[in-house]
Amino acid sequence: MASHNMTWLSYPSKNFASTSPEEIEAFIASQNIISRLMHCYIAFFVPTGLTAGICILIVFIKNYLQHKSMEQLDLLLLHFTISNIIMIFLSLTVIPRPDYLKATRLACSVLSFFFNFSYFNSQYVLLFILLILLLKRFPPRTALCKATQNPVSCVAFVLIFAFCLSLTGAVLVGTDNYHVETECQSDPLFARPEYEITKFTFGFGIPAFLQILSFTVLFAKKAPAEAEDLRQHIRTYAAVFIISITIFICHLFYNVMILFRTTLKLQKSIGTPTNELMMNIAEIVLFAESCATLVFIFCFHKPCKERILQVIHNCRRRNSTHNHLEIPVASTTPERTSQ
Repeated sequence: MASHNMTWLSYPSKNFASTSPEEIEAFIASQNIISRLMHCYIAFFVPTGLTAGICILIVFIKNYLQHKSMEQLDLLLLHFTISNIIMIFLSLTVIPRPDYLKATRLACSVLSFFFNFSYFNSQYVLLFILLILLLKRFPPRTALCKATQNPVSCVAFVLIFAFCLSLTGAVLVGTDNYHVETECQSDPLFARPEYEITKFTFGFGIPAFLQILSFTVLFAKKAPAEAEDLRQHIRTYAAVFIISITIFICHLFYNVMILFRTTLKLQKSIGTPTNELMMNIAEIVLFAESCATLVFIFCFHKPCKERILQVIHNCRRRNSTHNHLEIPVASTTPERTSQ
């Protein structure tokens, strides 16, 4: 494994010294692409994601106050929503792009800790959601199935596990020169290769394997006769399946870029501006996924969809009532004079 000394690392854009016109043009183009993607994300994805997240919270809170209880799936989706809202707020650190946020290494490690905490939270709560969907289709027979009947314990387990993984990541980032100011990302450039390998393993490798296993069981295993049709099951829980596929694709792209950056570190190379461009694109795609999944939950999860339809129906009814208001017309018949 490479030495823990990462002081030689820097971004290619900070050490660009080429005199070739073609390379200079390519460098300027990559910086423009990063800047435009950042502006698109901040202007479109952030407001949309935050609006959807707040609406989801309102729907779940109203349903809880109305029924004095919350279903397993709704509680886990509530936890998932809060984690993604936190992720969106943390993503505002991309505002300086194509430049980077300036912070001390200690502050950058703290930012990385909270970023990873939200990241691992979202990943592992999604696995519990998929497990619950499997249990709705296949009869529970094991102790694990009984354990998932208490969603609060599932949330507590996810929080503790995510905290431990995030703390491990913060240690692997390193504490050398903690007072030195540096360019900061959610996954710091100066982190040791062990940090990125650990994050890939527990943040993508294991969750992706379990997601694929869940889908394989769902589609390949024969369901009991009393279970609902598979197509109906997918339509009922469309939001979960859509966000699962979205997360898998976006996290795959991001983690491939993380591993590629690790390869450059092991080769003692800082890479090229193109490598830096791809890493920035992957990071913005990861943040955009947090916004998109909230929109999908708001549009496709049954309680949220019902609330949307109810609001639309109320608006139409009010509009119809307004249009059918009768205006009294004054009588024009002359009064008869008394004889």
